[in-house]
Amino acid sequence: MNQSANVLYKVSQKLEQIEYDAVVVGSGVSGAIIAKELAERGFRVLILEAGTGQDLSTTGYEQYLASFYSSVDKDNNAPYPVNASAAMPRSPGIRKVQPGQPDASGYFVQNGPYALDSTYTRAVGGTTMHWQATTTRMLPEDFEMQARFGQGRDWPIRYADLAPYYNQAEREIGVSADVEDQTYLGITFDPGYVFPMRKIPLSYLDKSVARRLDGTEIELDGEAKRLIVRSVPQGRNGVPNPAYDNGKGYVPIGAVSAHQSEQGERCQGNTNCVPICPVQAKYDARKTLVKALATGRVDLLPRAVVSRVHIDPANGRVTHVEYKRYADSGCTDVETGVAKGRVFVLAANAVENPRLMLASNLPSSSGLMGRNLMDHTYLLAWGLMPEVTGTMRGTQGTSGIEELRSGVFRKRHAAFRIDIHNEGWGWATGSPYTDLLDIVDNKNKFGKALRRGLVDRISRQLLLAFMVEQLPEPGNRITVDPRYKDALGNLRPVVTYNLSEYSMAGLAYCRQLSRRIFQRIGVEDHTYYDPADYGYFTYLGQGLVFRGGNHFAGTHIMGTSRQDSVVDFRQRSWDHENLYLIGAGSMPTIGAANTTLTLAALCFLSVGHIANDLRREKSTTVITEGGPA
Repeated sequence: MNQSANVLYKVSQKLEQIEYDAVVVGSGVSGAIIAKELAERGFRVLILEAGTGQDLSTTGYEQYLASFYSSVDKDNNAPYPVNASAAMPRSPGIRKVQPGQPDASGYFVQNGPYALDSTYTRAVGGTTMHWQATTTRMLPEDFEMQARFGQGRDWPIRYADLAPYYNQAEREIGVSADVEDQTYLGITFDPGYVFPMRKIPLSYLDKSVARRLDGTEIELDGEAKRLIVRSVPQGRNGVPNPAYDNGKGYVPIGAVSAHQSEQGERCQGNTNCVPICPVQAKYDARKTLVKALATGRVDLLPRAVVSRVHIDPANGRVTHVEYKRYADSGCTDVETGVAKGRVFVLAANAVENPRLMLASNLPSSSGLMGRNLMDHTYLLAWGLMPEVTGTMRGTQGTSGIEELRSGVFRKRHAAFRIDIHNEGWGWATGSPYTDLLDIVDNKNKFGKALRRGLVDRISRQLLLAFMVEQLPEPGNRITVDPRYKDALGNLRPVVTYNLSEYSMAGLAYCRQLSRRIFQRIGVEDHTYYDPADYGYFTYLGQGLVFRGGNHFAGTHIMGTSRQDSVVDFRQRSWDHENLYLIGAGSMPTIGAANTTLTLAALCFLSVGHIANDLRREKSTTVITEGGPA
């Protein structure tokens, strides 16, 4: 069938006349998984998506590529045109927040004390349209931060509870990795388990770093740590593992609406995975979404921005959601509609989910809706390798150092992992454009000398990105304010964001370690932190700069009771029994693992409970309507 047959470009009948089994808000990885899994169980699902819906065609995807190539700012959302009807955060133009003066110049209202430059994509496929596709599992100790280290919160579930769902998430995404590389720091796998595809090979740069660094020992809080450069699990097509699924193998997910043989095939080593894979080798949620649409039981309504969740005050159950449907990015011909269902699933993200609930005057009985905002904070360190190391070859990140994700030091400062970036100093300095300007303007090179200088400079660049955990802090939060509305009249997210002592101490240690690593492998350190930068802060007299990781989490946090959390371990609202808030917003901690694989695993956990709710409700309805025999 035409995989876009159930995309409702034109609504031929009012949706309020249809009661779906489930109404899902958002078509990112969370919404796509929930929709597909429910549809395969026989349920009828409606997905409401704020984006335009062009993403499911080859032409639409190629338009995104053209926008990226022609954009001056190669930021995370460069491929996606400005859409006032469904605005999204964009990092260009972020500036320091002045105390008491919220900055409302972007989609986020930055309330300070620090500006957060993390972003997400409001488009079909969600933020997987611009993610790097790193798919690391969390550590067992990450689920027990309070019990083990006296920091943060404990999860209501443990690693062992989530492990079977990690397996499902790795299958859905099509993760490329080898178990022997990923069995570390307490991470375990089922006997005989293999990933769907073999690991993406280390780049030449990775091998150059590993040759000089592997085996280096450091001591941290009395524990010896031995640094090892290891392959990073990735959600992109590699070589299928014939041993997968008891020898059945794995068939990689190709491109959506492919028309060229090279589309959706094996990773070709492009270095612009963020913000968009030119050949669709990288997983994005559209690949799950088309499987959902192919069931014939899923409808997708694009250009539908949900503006309010309505409940029955008598029992707290959600009755319907209200949405605003726009004709184009200029907010013309806006219509208001409602969508009804038996179960409602908010699957937007950890910012839009609480924003919508707060705009609906549904703050949760715990008062924690929107609070405990977390994101991985990045510290960047960069320099020149002593020899040409093939920078710009391979995907953005093919290896990393994981040993500092764990340890007793977590009692006093944050854990972290280290990404070795293959694309040089682009994130840190704007390379290669800044290199060209420096060589021409400051070194007066031209002609052959300019070409030689540029090649030598770029091909030796090394960027280390230290991804530092952040703990749930109630003061870090998403709120709404009637003074700040978007072009459709919906309340915008107000972001209050600060760095804790715990995170600052971790970031400061990362800078110390970066110097030691550079010294060990002979790197000429070019790291410089500008006091005028919006991410600049000082810790114990040292000036540093942090960057956001685009890993929003914690804003509808899960727990064991309605007094200490927003949702339970199933991600079901404590206050509204037919409402699920799913995704990274439910995570009590994030450790130093990228969040997408874990939130996908949580969705596989939740969908069984959602299906049981629907079956139970249907059974109860039949008995009630039929009466006693």
